[in-house]
This record gives sequence, C-alpha cells and structure tokens, in this order.
Amino acid sequence: MRRFKMVFMLLTGALVFPAMLFAQTPVKGGTLTWGRGGDSVTLDLAQATDGESIKAGIQVLENLVMFRKDSMDVEPQLATSWEVSKDGLVWTFKLRKGVKFHDGTPFNANAVKVSFDRVIDKTHPFHKYGTWRFPALGLGPVKEVKIIDDYTVTLRTEKPFAPLVANLALWLCPILSPTAIEKFKEDIGRNPVGTGPFKFVRWIKDDQIILERNEDYWGQKPHLDKVILKSIPEVSARFMALQTGAVDIADDLDPDSIQMAKTNPNFKVIERPSVNVGYLAMNTKKPILSNKLVRQAIAHAIDKDTIVKTIFRGLAIPAKSPYPPSIWGYNYKIVDYDFSVQKAKDLLAKAGYPKGFDIELWAMPVSRAYMPEPVKTAELIQSYLAAVGINAKIIRHEWGVYLDKTSKGEHDLCMLGWLGGNADPDNFLYGLLHSDNTKPPAANIAFWQHAEFDKLVKDAQSVFEKAKRSEGYLRAQEIFREEAPWVALVHSTIVRVHNKKLRDVPLRPNGLNSFQMVWKEK
Repeated sequence: MRRFKMVFMLLTGALVFPAMLFAQTPVKGGTLTWGRGGDSVTLDLAQATDGESIKAGIQVLENLVMFRKDSMDVEPQLATSWEVSKDGLVWTFKLRKGVKFHDGTPFNANAVKVSFDRVIDKTHPFHKYGTWRFPALGLGPVKEVKIIDDYTVTLRTEKPFAPLVANLALWLCPILSPTAIEKFKEDIGRNPVGTGPFKFVRWIKDDQIILERNEDYWGQKPHLDKVILKSIPEVSARFMALQTGAVDIADDLDPDSIQMAKTNPNFKVIERPSVNVGYLAMNTKKPILSNKLVRQAIAHAIDKDTIVKTIFRGLAIPAKSPYPPSIWGYNYKIVDYDFSVQKAKDLLAKAGYPKGFDIELWAMPVSRAYMPEPVKTAELIQSYLAAVGINAKIIRHEWGVYLDKTSKGEHDLCMLGWLGGNADPDNFLYGLLHSDNTKPPAANIAFWQHAEFDKLVKDAQSVFEKAKRSEGYLRAQEIFREEAPWVALVHSTIVRVHNKKLRDVPLRPNGLNSFQMVWKEK
C-alpha cells in the first residue's frame, strides 16, 4: 500500500509539474491599442447613448454594482452589499471604504448622492450641465437619494421596481468625483474623473483616447500601463491594422474579416450569444408610417434570412421580437412576418398606397456588432422596398448628428440597434418602446405609443418574481408583433478578435468590459 501511494504521488507530481512549468504569470506593463469603429461622443456615461462612449468610459468610471466578467450576473463594485425593504421601495447600499477618485477626492455617500441627484433632480445645480437622454433605463425610478452615514446610502423608488439593481450596473449610473463635476461643469464628458482601474489622460477627437493605469486603484491594479482607443471607421482598415500589429484588438469587424481571423494563427476569436438587437425603426409620427398596414407591409418586404446570410455570414439569427431568446421572458410562440412581396403589395394597396411612395431611409455611419455593414444593409433594404413600390432615399450623417437627429424624430425610417445592457426585458421593452420615452431626446425613436403595451410593461416593473413578470412581457411582444413599430432585423453573435499575445481578454454578452485584467506577452 505504501509503495502504491509513493507511485501515485510520483505520477501525479509528474502530471502537475509540466502544468506548473507552462503556467504563465501575468506580465506587468505594455500598451493595449484598441481599434474601434468610431469616436466616443461623451465620457460622462450618465449622458452616453452610444457604444463607443460606453466602451471607453467604463475603463475610467465605476458603479455601485457591476456585471461579472463573462456574464450578466450582478456583483458588488463600489458598494459592498445591498438589501431591499420588505415593501420593495427602499434599497440600502453599504459603500466601500478607502477609495479615492483619480483627482484625490474621497469616495463616499456624498459622491453617490451628487452623481445621482444631478440626473434625477431637475433643481440640482449640476442638472443643467447634462443631457439625460436615457434616465428611464437607469436612475429614472429613483425618487430620493438619502445619506445615512458616510458609507451608507439609500435609494427610494415611488413603487417597487424589480430591475433596479440590474439598472445600477448599467453604464448610465456611474459615480463621478463631485469635485470634478463642479470644476468641469458641462465639459465633464471630456474630462471624466472616476475611481476606475484606468485614468483619463487625453482625447484627440476622431483619432484616439488615451488612458493610463491608476496606480492607486482600490482593487487589483491593471497589468497594462496604458490603453489607447483608436478610431478607425472603415472595417477593412481596422482589420488591416490588426493584421499589421498597429492595434491589438479590432472591434465590430465584418463577418468576412472574422472568418479570415479564424484561420490566422496569430489571432484569437471569442464568441458569445448576443443580448442585442439590430432594427429598422419606423417613425410612427410621420403620416404614412402612422398607418399600421404600411408598417406591416414593410415588415413583409424585407428578407431577413438573406440579410443574415449575406451581411452577417451566419453570425446572427433573424429577429422577431425586440430582444433575443437568450434573455428570459422571450415569446417563442410568435410567428414572424414572412418575406412576401405580394403580401407587402396587398397591404400597401389596402392602406391606400397601391403605387407605393417616396421615403427616407437613414443608414448608420458606423459599424456595430448588430450592424457590421450598415451601408450595405441599407442598400439591401432599399432594394427590398423598391420591389414593392417604395422608393427609399438613403441618408447618412456623422454619428453624433445621427443620434441627435433620430432622437428628435427627424427621420422616416432609420437603422439602429441596442446592446441589452442588463439582460432584462425591461431594458428593451420599457426603455426603447414605452411612450414615456418618446419625448426628445427620445430613446423610443419609433415614437410609438400603445396604451395596453405601456400598462403591461409598467406593471411588470413592480413584480419581483420573474415568472409573473414574464406573463406581461409575453403579451407585450404579441402587441409589438401586431403593431410593427420596428422591423426587428437580427440578433447578432458578439465577437471579439485580438492578437494572441493578449491574455485574459474578457467578453460579456453585451460586449462591454473593463480591460483591468488583460495582460500582454512580451
């Protein structure tokens, strides 16, 4: 028996030793250059509406809570714990001690109150310095922020609000330095000061944003010295930069480039199921598009399967709902509009447009995971509409202008998408389609209003049990299908392509990650 134990120990030791020999310790230092599809609009994430702002801002700013590295489960960040009262109205957060903002200001309950009050309190002196486009997706339900002591804060809602803790993990609820907010005022978005693992250094518009390691970070310090976010709008140029080594990561590549990357031994390709949607919004405030039959006709006119095959090369699934099946509460029973030129023509004739009409189709100027080739996609949609008699003129604007104009309802048809920031149905159904969010700057860019839909979605917010919440969401999706304020186009696969010398590169289902733990081989 003793001999057997000795042999076993020798064998297991022999197996473990090579693993220990080849295990790699993270290397400190180096610069991560990140190629992305466009510049940020603002780094004050409470005001951010676009992915490029969020990707950069989350490196600098932190929240009370956060999503896990590779999932949408919530865990502590600047708060260490939280609890909700029995009536569901008061959330109490215990705060992390010993944390400082990048400018040396202490993090405490006052910083939380200032950061939140400037968004939700119209009388707050800092409220006038921001444009708060998406409060309903974040802090909108919070009616009072109260300091209990230096490291305890409570949030009170008007009614029970089940998605709150997930909302607080969204980019929309960052904690910024009160000193910096007062100093920079309306320019805080160009000078963000948070508690994150990286500090803001410089922003060269339409070129790059430079961040550096926060040596005083409260948690595990980043391995990298610096992160450079490089704006490279053209997909081919972005992929070429990855191939030449000019960038270490290339975001939002087109499917052809992704397939090429998979065959290159110098790259690593990470894929995750999506929590996104790419869609064609129809401005229901425009006379023609106010007619449900016209919207249904447009839905029948578009061949989603071909879009998935030709534009996404299979890295997506056709959408029939505002959010993907990877999120709970999805209605699998809904039957999508089938691609039918004849049905589209019949509906247009019934609506009073037998010869069609002229309309504008706004195309996104930047690529996204949910829209990797927006111009080609717009041209394909244009051809589908032409086949049923609708003459669509493609309109393009610079990204910031595009977002501003669509939020004001200046478009007829427009292409956009959404990353499900907290993987909660409310994020899509309430945030993007409820009538509360039709006032410019609107998140509901279809400007669609439907009383039954609104009630179902609002009522579900007060229910903490997922099964009961799902009942309302199932019906809401049926109404969405019937009313067709969007053509829900695709749910794409989230893909991140990087040089193999980068290690521990994360990828959440929403594609939004801090690069705190990334390191680079020498």
